[in-house]
Amino acid sequence: MNLKVKLLLLLFSVFLNATEINEEDLKKMIGQMLVVGFNEKAITKESQIYKDIKKYNLGGVILFDRYYMDRSVTKNVESPLQLKALTTALQSIREEKLLISIDQEGGKVARLKKEYGFGVTPSAKSIGEKGDAKYASSVYASLAGELANGGINCNFAPVVDLSRNAENKVIVGLERSYGKSAQEVSKFAQIFIDEQKKKKVVSVLKHFPGHGSSLGDSHKGFVDVTNTWDKIELEPYKRLIKEGKVDMIMTAHVFNKNLDKNYPATLSYNVNTNILRKELGFKGVIISDDLQMKAISEHYSLKQSLTLAINAGVNILLFGNQLGTQSVSELIDTIYQQVKNGAIDIQKIKYSNCLIEQLKENAL
Repeated sequence: MNLKVKLLLLLFSVFLNATEINEEDLKKMIGQMLVVGFNEKAITKESQIYKDIKKYNLGGVILFDRYYMDRSVTKNVESPLQLKALTTALQSIREEKLLISIDQEGGKVARLKKEYGFGVTPSAKSIGEKGDAKYASSVYASLAGELANGGINCNFAPVVDLSRNAENKVIVGLERSYGKSAQEVSKFAQIFIDEQKKKKVVSVLKHFPGHGSSLGDSHKGFVDVTNTWDKIELEPYKRLIKEGKVDMIMTAHVFNKNLDKNYPATLSYNVNTNILRKELGFKGVIISDDLQMKAISEHYSLKQSLTLAINAGVNILLFGNQLGTQSVSELIDTIYQQVKNGAIDIQKIKYSNCLIEQLKENAL
């Protein structure tokens, strides 16, 4: 551990023990815990996302190429030149690094597409079937280079869900899994992570504790994996955490009464803290899947989902603003009030900020 990191950790310990935080600083700490979507291809000082980053010290943004509800309309990605101009403008808003994130898995889940002037990345399924580590390294080196060149420093990939259910549409059907074997999935995920790390792109494993056995799609509604999930789905996480390869993990909006009788994984203390933190020993950042997905938004109010997620141990809250529109000010005000009234322990906010700062310091 170098001196800079040691000093940072010392400051974190002092920070965690501090008691008095004024409203403006607390709201900025809450802002650090948000990654949000926005609509522009180019921004100015009058753009709402510019104002939010400036005022609230937002942790990050997520980029999409098209609107979810209308695929004919361009959202944030039009060409390599346009993308670089947008990300440069975003990073120039403040001195601290912004997480600029995207879903660029390869195959059918790719926001940077050939028709916009970007390269083509094969699906995880095809990589797994080919079984060639050198080929995978070449593929992911190209992908990581393209992300870095475009100013993207966080990729919501690789997927480490196991292909356990042939009827699964959201993972298996879209060819997002490397296969059924935890060993093979871990191998190719590690290659993906290693190539992104070389380009200072943060990797995000998903979807914890496993979405490959589900029948439903959490974008569309409640997903129960109680009768299909198996502990083997934790194995890729165990392997990669043990190897020290994991900076960030994304939770899934899946319900499993054997893991939590009341809440889906994203909102579950048992899943995020007891299993992921304590049992598997993960010390990095936990990010929610999009909290606007119907598996969450149709069953919980905004106040409930924010409070439960943070108390469960989630450090970054993702609002893609694809499945709905959520203002940053409402998110921050809601969390702020929950902290002030004691529904959310301020130590959760402080701890999340420490982890996020540590991630940015070490990975970016």
